[in-house]
Amino acid sequence: MTRKFTVIIEQDEDNTYIGKVLELKGCLSQGDTLDELMKNIKEAIELCLEVEHDKDKTIEHIKFVGVQQIEVV
Repeated sequence: MTRKFTVIIEQDEDNTYIGKVLELKGCLSQGDTLDELMKNIKEAIELCLEVEHDKDKTIEHIKFVGVQQIEVV
């Protein structure tokens, strides 16, 4: 069964990419390139799904809406 997950990608001060999966709490990974990040986050998702299955937990179905910036003075 194929599933799709939303990955939020950030870049830290060292230019490392960090990915967080919205639907799986605590599921994140990193990589020096976007390709490396996506390979690593896929592995992390697979491991998180195994843990969720073993704990018999349901996965949240979150719909990603978008990103906005707001300026505060």
